[in-house]
Amino acid sequence: MGGIRGEKRGNPLLRWSMKQERFSHGFSQSDLQALSAVCEAIMPPVRLESLDLEMKLKVLRNDALLSFFKSSTAHVRPDEVAELLATKAMKLTVIVVRIVLRLLTFRLGTLLLCGFVCLDDKNWPFLLKFSDVSLEKREKVLQRWNIQWYNPLARIAFMMIKAIFLFYYFTWMHEQTDENTENPAWDAICYSVDLGESKDMALKERPLDKGIIETANEDEMNIKQRMINKGLKVTEDTESDTYKIECDAVVVGSGCGGGVAAANLAKSGLKVVVLEKGNYFVPRDYSALEGPSMFELFEAHSLLMTHDGRFRFMAGSTLGGGSVVNWAACLNTPDAIIKEWSVDRGLAIFAMEEYKAAMDRVCRRLGVTDKFIKEGFQNQILRKGCEKLDLEVTAVPRNSSEKHYCGSCSFGCTTGDKRGTESTWLVDAVNNNAVILTKCTAETLILADTDAQTRKESGRRRRCLGVTASLSMGTRKKLQINAKVTVVACGSLMTPRLLASSGLKNPNIGRGLHIHPILMAWGYFPEKKSDFKGAAHEGEIVTSLHYVLEMDSTTPNITLETPAMGPGTFAALTPWVSGADMKNRLAKYARTSHIFVMVRDEGVGDMKGGIVKYKSTKLDEENLAIGLKQALRILVAAGAEEVGTYRSDGQRMKCKGVKEEEVEAFLDTVDAPPGVVSMSKHWTHSFTAHQMGCCRMGATEKEGAIDGYGESWEAEDLYVCDASVLPTALGVNPMITIQSTAYCISNRIAELMQKKKKKKQD
Repeated sequence: MGGIRGEKRGNPLLRWSMKQERFSHGFSQSDLQALSAVCEAIMPPVRLESLDLEMKLKVLRNDALLSFFKSSTAHVRPDEVAELLATKAMKLTVIVVRIVLRLLTFRLGTLLLCGFVCLDDKNWPFLLKFSDVSLEKREKVLQRWNIQWYNPLARIAFMMIKAIFLFYYFTWMHEQTDENTENPAWDAICYSVDLGESKDMALKERPLDKGIIETANEDEMNIKQRMINKGLKVTEDTESDTYKIECDAVVVGSGCGGGVAAANLAKSGLKVVVLEKGNYFVPRDYSALEGPSMFELFEAHSLLMTHDGRFRFMAGSTLGGGSVVNWAACLNTPDAIIKEWSVDRGLAIFAMEEYKAAMDRVCRRLGVTDKFIKEGFQNQILRKGCEKLDLEVTAVPRNSSEKHYCGSCSFGCTTGDKRGTESTWLVDAVNNNAVILTKCTAETLILADTDAQTRKESGRRRRCLGVTASLSMGTRKKLQINAKVTVVACGSLMTPRLLASSGLKNPNIGRGLHIHPILMAWGYFPEKKSDFKGAAHEGEIVTSLHYVLEMDSTTPNITLETPAMGPGTFAALTPWVSGADMKNRLAKYARTSHIFVMVRDEGVGDMKGGIVKYKSTKLDEENLAIGLKQALRILVAAGAEEVGTYRSDGQRMKCKGVKEEEVEAFLDTVDAPPGVVSMSKHWTHSFTAHQMGCCRMGATEKEGAIDGYGESWEAEDLYVCDASVLPTALGVNPMITIQSTAYCISNRIAELMQKKKKKKQD
């Protein structure tokens, strides 16, 4: 793993380890007492006699593991957990947690939520509040909440507290005399982060400095001059406290779509301004620390979920967007999908030859290769299991070199080897005089009515004149970027919000969301009984995959890959059956290999008011179950000692001496469980990293929010250039598809702008 690269100059990727003197969570001391009681029941001390012989011997031989099993959560400050809940989690779930904790501070509230377990027949008043209930009984209460569909408040609160608390527990940095030292649990679970400096990284310059203004480091006295120095035309409107910027093109967002668009538009000679609400980091800044990285680099701190709590969204929110935190897989758009979009849906921009040429250009710019020198633990297992079952294994092309072996790329690549937009397309953009403004949030599009002639020719009733934005530098000053063309590339979760809040009415805005739903299987491979070397968190994240294809299909509807799983994410997602079981699972973390099943979903969702509603189809559920069973077969074939799923009851099977018919009998019990908000005894909590749609292309205004060339059906000179334009789910990792689509859209914009300029000159 990589080490801390930045200095302690306020780098937000290090702040996780710094004490917070003030808290704004709003929980009372009684609430915190109840929260502490819940956390203690989630991770209680474990008696060694309760462990199986193999684990007991392992614990007795390892002082760190012995301390881990004996430890309680007394050292964990509940106000810090509460702060994370209040400031990072979704507002609706925080409200539920507040209600449940408040009820637990009262005796009658505890009786309502916990039942007769809170009765005490020896001491007056014979009824206890939750924090006074014995630890053993509190643990039993949580076990009930885990399965009680008829008590949704308690189950939702338990799921959220468990996820936040365990993520915190396994990612916080222990502090001594103001020095950062490792989390004491990491030794026990065999997890390590290199905290040393990288001399090579320290010497490298920041490649975007030529064109970037990091507004968080500026103040009102110099921000205007800084923009002028970068070549922008800036005037100040003192009445409205607004800086007005004139440019040819403004691009909102800097990820796979926005980065490519900015590069192409700037190369064509246009003056381009890029707005990014996140920070700019270079490899030496990345810490590989899971906690601060997740909260700083991801949209909604990676805690935005579907309405039923089933899937958590992983979407980049930093300069470079998803290309900074993705797993580097560079898979081309399948031919069958290109044909479906170009022919069946009538979208000319996906015309086969031109689009394939764009994919080639994108892959060259990213330096894509499918070669590797060393394969990581999880990918070795996927490959070996497939080979044992005579299943085809596909080598995954990646935008990194063959020597790359960085397991922390999901927190930003500390080696600098992975080539995201911040080190490729955005460099091209600033080398062609583009200006990037970070910590700058777009607020609303500037729209004006078109004249009668324009409405007659294009059918568009409005024209986009730019965008207004706010700065996060503690100022009332606003920005008004006046542009001849506006490109929105905020991603499938945020682009529809900007369009809808600006007054656009197309019914496809915010609808048609596809997410490539994911469920995971796991297998435990003890080091002394396995040929596989290394640990689950080490090495290139995805180098091999398996397509589960029907005999007559060339469309990848079910894909098996390996994920990145830091200990915090592992603990947060792992089903909680008991405190002892959770510690057992964490003790096996480093040798637990995962395979996830990803499906090309027919189901769709919508993004309205910050809430994502998503419903899969019956076929999607069947495909998830098929893929999950195949993943388990592969893990068994590779030699796992134990395998299981992420179903809330901790579904698993011991593999030693198991016969094929016993494996199939176990697989018959495997299904695709619903989310926590369901009338089901068993549920699951997973993640999704591929959001597509919500502003999809359509051949007509009825079929899409934008036309077949990326332009809004409602507003002239307004384009969308990110994953939200994709008309259906893709079926493979979407980075190359997003960048290639953005390449085609932005190239056409540049050509149109040149024609307009020439026409004006004539």
